[in-house]
Amino acid sequence: MPRKTNQKTSGKMPDIRTVAAVAKVSIATVSRTINGSPLVSERLSKRVWQAIKQLNYFPNTHARTLVSGRSRLLGIIVENITNPFFPELIQSFEQIAVANGYEILVSSSNSDPALLTTCIRRMLERKVEGVAVMTFGEEESVLDELTHRNVPIVLAEFKLDNPKASTILLDYSTGMRAAVNHLAELGHKKIAFLAGPHKLHSALTRENDFRSAMQQAGLPLEKKFVIECDHTLKGGIAGFEKLWTLESRPTAVVCSNDLTAIGVLRAAYAKRLRLPEDLSVIGLDDIAFTEFTLPPLTTIRLSRIDLARAAFEALRAQAEDGANPNLQREYLVSTSLQVRESTSAPAKNQVAGE
Repeated sequence: MPRKTNQKTSGKMPDIRTVAAVAKVSIATVSRTINGSPLVSERLSKRVWQAIKQLNYFPNTHARTLVSGRSRLLGIIVENITNPFFPELIQSFEQIAVANGYEILVSSSNSDPALLTTCIRRMLERKVEGVAVMTFGEEESVLDELTHRNVPIVLAEFKLDNPKASTILLDYSTGMRAAVNHLAELGHKKIAFLAGPHKLHSALTRENDFRSAMQQAGLPLEKKFVIECDHTLKGGIAGFEKLWTLESRPTAVVCSNDLTAIGVLRAAYAKRLRLPEDLSVIGLDDIAFTEFTLPPLTTIRLSRIDLARAAFEALRAQAEDGANPNLQREYLVSTSLQVRESTSAPAKNQVAGE
């Protein structure tokens, strides 16, 4: 029995001429509409897009690039695609970009400068209109290729002395102060910090903000309570093991990211500790499944939506209004504390043993 065909998909695939005939406009009007030209009236534009939808027509993006001179393609390079923070960031960035008529190209550097160079080359070959470099590391030397070719870039926490470069400033200090003050109000005085790898400037910023928050709260910080980890689950486990070999142990630990904190939860469970009575734990990022850990993780929230929106707006401004000398170059994304069940007052025996 022959299969019925849908009117949209049967016969010859529709082209721009078919769209023009259905919309009762010229081919040039269809082309201008697809390329977002302001010369097309709202009434005609609506007719063209209705015809495109009716015919299930897919515009040739390569041809659009040749006609308009614009790829409407933005790149985003992240540090490590296996960290749930970054897929969530990519998803938000893509949703915002697509809603504004852009497409995205995604790469992951895996904290490897050589791989980052390859990522950038791919972006240039595809003629991206801008690149969001969300690697949080020391990337200045390998970004020369982008700035040399006048490709707009936006960096997280890293400033380049270049008119085509924008910066997203991440206000970790607000969230870090809230985390330390929260623990202090619960009665904690012996608070440790599991830092990220010092090769990342973001990790150093978070550590420095933790130190400042402890000082502002009037709490002493023992040198042995600050341990460098690697922002992974295994790093959190290793950091916890080092803390637990100490004769005097902390009653609470703040971590440089959520994966480290989840590693601490796992290691504490293996030691049969009661959480949070025996140890309070705070992460940083607020990735999606932190509310499903046992116990649900108290964490410093860094909004991926806010970060993605700032990155997109910075690149769009450069792509569409780059000649404006008053163009915004810095964007601020703040943090806040999300209190869940991994923090509480320390057990009485811990306080008594100080």
